[in-house]
Amino acid sequence: MTKLIVSWLPEANRKGCLFPLNNLPYGVFSARGNPPRCGIALGSDIVDAAVLAEAGLLEIDPLTFQQPHWNAFMALGPKVWLDVRSRLIALFREDGEAALREQEQLCRKALVSMSDAELHKPFSVTEFTDFFSSWHHAFNAGSLFRSPEDAVPPNWKHMPIGYNGRASSVVGSGTKIRRPWGQLKHPDQIEPVFEPSRKFDFELELGAIVGTSTNGPVTAEDADDVIFGYILVNDWSARDIQTWESRPLGPFQAKATATTVGNWIVSKFALEPSRTGGGSENDDLLPYLQVHRPNLYDIDFEVTLMPEDGKETTITRSNHRHMYFSAAQQIAHHTTSGCPMRVGDLIGSGTISGPTDESLGCLLELSQNGNRPLKLQNGAVRRFLDDGDSIRITGIAQQQEVSIGFGDCNGQLLSALHDPYTA
Repeated sequence: MTKLIVSWLPEANRKGCLFPLNNLPYGVFSARGNPPRCGIALGSDIVDAAVLAEAGLLEIDPLTFQQPHWNAFMALGPKVWLDVRSRLIALFREDGEAALREQEQLCRKALVSMSDAELHKPFSVTEFTDFFSSWHHAFNAGSLFRSPEDAVPPNWKHMPIGYNGRASSVVGSGTKIRRPWGQLKHPDQIEPVFEPSRKFDFELELGAIVGTSTNGPVTAEDADDVIFGYILVNDWSARDIQTWESRPLGPFQAKATATTVGNWIVSKFALEPSRTGGGSENDDLLPYLQVHRPNLYDIDFEVTLMPEDGKETTITRSNHRHMYFSAAQQIAHHTTSGCPMRVGDLIGSGTISGPTDESLGCLLELSQNGNRPLKLQNGAVRRFLDDGDSIRITGIAQQQEVSIGFGDCNGQLLSALHDPYTA
């Protein structure tokens, strides 16, 4: 049974607290006139990692934490990740060291209230690859785009399917995005047109962040060691652009508008008690993709949609355990050609959809490509996203009495600008 690690910070021990001492997720914040720097969420505060390092309480160069991203720290490797986590627990647990809690002035400097801080994208994205690893999503989307008989290609259960996205379009939580223009073709028209997407969608995903570089093929068993942590992801998608462009080479501009990541990176150490099995464990895979321990996580996700009138509606709830392939298997397959992984690479899970209507991870599935509109709390309906709509994704790994929270992943859709090719 996972027990709460009791802290001398009372708020971190509150029932339902998403950032207890068991969690310690990594973020980037700005406050008190300082530029963005590395911080760790604990209770209702952010621990300024640079301040602890400057005081000699973390044996890391303070410059590592004065960066506007965690990449420099990630590059130090798994032993350092674990050592720093253990050190933070020792400094903040109720029965731990007194080196920090007995220094009132240092505590005031090192602890910043979340209400006084602005959060930023927590890492610099080196490369971005998005996968397609939920069987339920693959079958549902394939059936809608083609037919149930031709929904999923025969290679799907043999290897993780993915595409290389754009690191340049990955944005932090809270960033507003514009409805994209693109080439698409309406069913009742012979020729394609260039116009704003009418079927703009969200995708509930979990991102794995590579913290250790690779220089050759790795197995799924070994690939888990290169993962630094996990982050909420919304991979925005223009479904009408996607339908027209996807054959023969798959998604391209339909996925290039933006991908939003959450504010907090939850370490794999914090998620260890949440490990659970996955679908691919039930089938024969080539040896490099085989895993011999639970390789997914029991993480509950919730997605809400809020129109401009401010009434929020929960539109889906899902769980990471519904995935077929894990991040470790995705990374292992990615490296088979010799493709190197680099510190800061983002590996998207693909849409996380479950087996029920209530657990589908995008509007394409929820509305059956617009044929089954969703009713919102204000009485409005949605087939796809309207201008002004905001999407909020949350995630919690519930470990008995301990809640491991991911924070929020937020984004609002703004109306399209004028035709970019017209003066």
